Amino acid sequence: QVQLVESGGELVQAGGSLRLSCAVSGRTFSSYAMGWFRQAPGKEREFVATISWSGGSTYYADSVKGRFTISRDNAKRTVYLQMNSLKPEDTAVYYCAGGKSLMATMRAYDYGYWGQGTQVTVSS
Repeated sequence: QVQLVESGGELVQAGGSLRLSCAVSGRTFSSYAMGWFRQAPGKEREFVATISWSGGSTYYADSVKGRFTISRDNAKRTVYLQMNSLKPEDTAVYYCAGGKSLMATMRAYDYGYWGQGTQVTVSS
């Protein structure tokens, strides 16, 4: 069974940094793209970042470009989201997602596996 477990979310002050981690078990991690999505209360789930199977291609939502960095360590079967210069509008539950193919994608329906989410709260 494929499982994705996020960690690292917490309350942080605006301007601060956090690194989220997503540990994957149950399949060949390096064979699939990975992504991060987030959802604020009362809002739809939105794309944040994605990375290809090799780590060579990444894409980011306009709202996080220049501040967030997605990376992966296939040996550790883990994907990361480094978040810098955090803003209150970044407050959300962040979800790790496993893709259905090798290619990075912004589309939620291209992901077949999802973690339970980790809460990130940014205070002003």
